[in-house]
Amino acid sequence: MTTLAFTLCFALWVMNGVLVTFLVDNRVFNFDRAQVGWLLGIPVLTGSILRLPAGMATDRWGGRVVMPAVMLIGAAGAMLASFATSFGSFVVASLLFGVAGAGFAVGIAYTSLWFPPSQQGTALGVFGMGNAGAAITSMAAPFLLRKLTGNGLDVEAWRQMPRIYAAVLAGMAVLFVLTTHARTAPGTRSRSLATQLRPLGDVRVWRFGLYYFLVFGGFVALAQWLIPYYLNVYDVSLPVAGLLASIFTLPSGVIRALGGWLSDRLGARTVMYWTLSSCAIGCLLLIVPRMDITSPGEGILAIGKGVVTAVSDQEIVVDQTRYPLRARAHETTRDSQALVLPEARFWNEPVVKVGDQVAKKQLLARGVTHIYFQANMWIFTVLVFLVGIAMGIGKAAVYKHIPVYFPSEVGVVGGIVGVIGGLGGFVSPILFGYLLRATGLWTTTWMFLFVLSVVCLVWMHLVIRKMMKRKAPELAEMMERERAQLS
Repeated sequence: MTTLAFTLCFALWVMNGVLVTFLVDNRVFNFDRAQVGWLLGIPVLTGSILRLPAGMATDRWGGRVVMPAVMLIGAAGAMLASFATSFGSFVVASLLFGVAGAGFAVGIAYTSLWFPPSQQGTALGVFGMGNAGAAITSMAAPFLLRKLTGNGLDVEAWRQMPRIYAAVLAGMAVLFVLTTHARTAPGTRSRSLATQLRPLGDVRVWRFGLYYFLVFGGFVALAQWLIPYYLNVYDVSLPVAGLLASIFTLPSGVIRALGGWLSDRLGARTVMYWTLSSCAIGCLLLIVPRMDITSPGEGILAIGKGVVTAVSDQEIVVDQTRYPLRARAHETTRDSQALVLPEARFWNEPVVKVGDQVAKKQLLARGVTHIYFQANMWIFTVLVFLVGIAMGIGKAAVYKHIPVYFPSEVGVVGGIVGVIGGLGGFVSPILFGYLLRATGLWTTTWMFLFVLSVVCLVWMHLVIRKMMKRKAPELAEMMERERAQLS
């Protein structure tokens, strides 16, 4: 039930990614790019900030009480969005239905109570499959809007979509109360606020938060950012962009259960090594932008002075000396081919004509280098799919750590880690936008995620080495000696 509830909460949480894009494309509202960015980010910000108090409330009163409250507030916000007539009213509605994002912290704290530590990774991974709610919105919402508006003939009918979301979420809140049972962590109601917040002074919590900033914040950011990415870079329609984005969001959400199971079997640290390494490699491969570049190449210089007697595409003749030229190859329609690697072509273009007097080392023909990289859409999509898989597995691995290190403060620690991760979903699209504006390159998205992956990987590795030296100094020393001998 918590998985189903979280799935619907997540679907509402990212609703603006499709809805606002539709409204702007159909000129229902004249929001500028900055306003669109805020409307995409505000629900993420609300849900992120409220994860800590929601987790603390769940520790105290239980998920059976807090989860329905979160869903009903989200439903009220969705209903309010259906009456929006301006940017301001959209902001207020987005702030309210963004509360649905706090359902994650509620579900983590509530679900972990029902399973022993050996099964919590798998259980929390199954719960985390609710991230697939983003795929429900990215796939279904564009078609629902098209159906409701009659392919854009009655655009005002868009207001029915948030009402449908509100009705479904309110119904789920009732179903949740009827089918679940109350349970809270032992002794949580008697703890003071200071005692509950004590884990926040542990650096380990913030390290877990940084991991989650990448694997969850990056997921939320890309779930919305990939739609305009496909629209601008590959010139596809909104429904197609939504379907392609769902190739990232749906598997990334569903695979989280596997991530939990692997964390139980192999250990969360091992899984995080693979996750961070895979994210770094995948983002590195995605950094190279789609490009069509013409640059100066190797030219042809005269080896002696003389008079130009012949000029053609194949050669230039100066007195009796012949200078062969590279001819320009016939252009083909390369967009119809699935090119994996960049292509480079070289040719020469004469800069002299018959009768010209040339000096030694004078340029006879300039060189031209043409570099073309298709960044084929399907190869791009496969790479994005693999990054999404890594993020999905990593989300479960991060939360496997929490019940192990903080068994009595799962709600608080899970809440603050969720806050940091959710803030990643809010901050990252803004950073993506500024990087795009500064460079004009859409692939700066992947540059940022690559750097963040490397930072997380290095920090985790340094901490693990420090722990080994402290807890097993003889083993660490032996490994250092073996490494020195191999080098």
